[in-house]
Parts: sequence; C-alpha cells; structure tokens
Amino acid sequence: MQTVMSETSSQNAIDVQNAVKRFGDFTALKQICLAIADNEFFTLLGPSGCGKTTLLRIIAGFDEVTEGSVRLYGEDLGALPPNRRPVNTVFQSYALFPHMSVLHNVSFGLEMLGKSPAEARERAGRMLELVQLSQFADRRPGQLSGGQQQRVALARALAPQPKLLLLDEPLSALDLKLRKAMRIELKHLQRETGITFVFVTHDQEEALTMSDRIAVMSEGELQQVGASREIYERPCNRFVANFIGDTNLLEVTVDRIEGARAACHLGGGHALICEAVEGVRDGARVHLSVRPERLFATAEPTGPEALAARVVENVFTGTDITSIVELAQGPRLTLRSSNSERGNRRIFEQGATCFVNMEAGAGRLLVD
Repeated sequence: MQTVMSETSSQNAIDVQNAVKRFGDFTALKQICLAIADNEFFTLLGPSGCGKTTLLRIIAGFDEVTEGSVRLYGEDLGALPPNRRPVNTVFQSYALFPHMSVLHNVSFGLEMLGKSPAEARERAGRMLELVQLSQFADRRPGQLSGGQQQRVALARALAPQPKLLLLDEPLSALDLKLRKAMRIELKHLQRETGITFVFVTHDQEEALTMSDRIAVMSEGELQQVGASREIYERPCNRFVANFIGDTNLLEVTVDRIEGARAACHLGGGHALICEAVEGVRDGARVHLSVRPERLFATAEPTGPEALAARVVENVFTGTDITSIVELAQGPRLTLRSSNSERGNRRIFEQGATCFVNMEAGAGRLLVD
C-alpha cells in the first residue's frame, strides 16, 4: 500500500486527514489521507466494497467520519450540515421528476434555494445550453434517451454553481457506446465550468480517459494516487497492476542488482533485465508486471532476453489482436497488437513457434 500524505492547502478543494469510518465492527475506511486540488477531475477507483462510495458520502454529508477530519476549502465538514455544503451529487439513478419538463427539472431546485422563478428559469436555460439540450427544454424526461436524461441530471446539479460536484457511478446505466460519448461530455463540462469533479467508478477505462488524477482503493485503503499514465505504467503493487488494465504478472527471482537495473529469471531459466525498485534485494522472489502491448513476437530472437514460445490462441477484438503464447518450460503470456497495417507487428498462427521480446523499460518489478 502506498502512503499518501498531504498538507492542508487553500488551493485544495478537499483535504482528508487520517479518516476512519466504521460501521459496527466493520471498518470501511482505514486512515485515509488525501488531497484533491481545486478545479481537478479526480476519480476514486476500485472494486465494489473498497470504500470509494463511503468516502464520497462523507464528503457529501450523508455519513460522518468515525475518526480524522475532512475539510472542504479549508472548512471542517463536521461543522457543516449537508444543506450548507457547496456540494451537489449526481447518482447512478437520475431521479428526475417525470411530471415536470426538462427546464422545470433544472429550475426547481434553484427555486427551492430562494431564486425567483424568472432567475431560476434563466439559469436553467443556460445550463441546458451548456449540456446541449436547449431544444428539449419543454419535453418530459420520459421522452428523452438515457444519455439525454443523464445530461439533464448534470445540468440540474451544476445549476446552483456548487464548488464541488460528486458523481457516483453516473454512467453505469448507459450502454457502452453512450458511456464513451458521455466521458468526453463530462470532461468538457468540467473544463468549461471550472468546478472540481470527484468521480466514483469501478471502470478502469473511464478513470484513465477522464481523470487528472486517480486514487486506486482496495479494502478501505488507498493503494496509489497519481496521474493516469503514472498509475498505468508505474503501478506500486500487484493489486494496482492487475486492476488497472491488463498485465502479465510473472513470478521472478532477482539474480543481482546493477545500479538502476535488476537481472532476473523466470522458472525454466528465462533471463530478463528490468528496472530495479526500492526494497528489492538479490535473491528476492518478486513479481514482474509487463503490459501486453509492450511485448511482441518475432521469428528469430532479437537479443539474449528473447523467450522461445508457442502460440496457443489469437483473439480478434476489432481494433486489436490478442495473442496467448506459452513459454517453453514457463508460464503463458498475453501479447496485444494493433489491427493496423501501419507498423503492425507480426501475428503468428495458432500452434506456430516464435520468440517473445519485451520493449526496453517495459517490465516493472513489484515487491508486493
């Protein structure tokens, strides 16, 4: 587990310090320390039950921390009831009023906050323009598609101009193609409004494509916090490597450390050179993570680290071709190549023999 500490800053939208949340004998959050910057698209990512929604509910005011503190722009949230927090939440279920028009769905909350009907309608109209739904202002929610309803829910949440928008798996009810389109919409909205977004999801692709930074969670603990590319290419442990995208996790023995490089071998004596990491010593049994797209097959070995293998299966997925190969006296590996003639790597037929090569710097040693 990576220790993520932060100092309270006026530039942070959220500061979480040593937050613990217990439900009876169950500890849902364990000593969480986290800072979310102002105007950041920040994602809490992890499997079901990891604590990400619990943390979101604490920020929203639906739950309180058992220990520790959560500050919103420097103010302790423990002293602020939910209705006084400059925070709005978009849930998986849109909870639109079916008997109201789209415009009234957006303006209703503003009227409840004391805005005049005219002012509420004017701001609601601007929010619908922002989410590109002005032409549907007079329709009822039941006359809209799922994606359009989601945008109405976003317009309603953005209308009071909150400092912080919380999004709890808001795209999970949409089909894949619409989810991908909404990811672009959400990132665009965040940039346009300058509002801090905190997004909860278990979908790794969603997190990687939208986020400025990601916090990967497991069993109530932060595993790693960083930018998308950092977490994907430099995971700090096996959980992060395995949870974020696809990877080959290989058990290796470290033969020797040579400066910043580590010489290792797989079972069967296959030798590999990879980047050394802190905590790895000569003779250690650790895991090596290497992404499928960083491996490629050739008819002849390209160097001393090339691994003899046999192709077990090729899987065509449209944009990519995934090959499963079996090393001689070793484990199976997954290789992925782009389905393109421009510089596409060679694809060997099922049953063919080949040599597996790893791009320079592609292997990442993991100590746990």
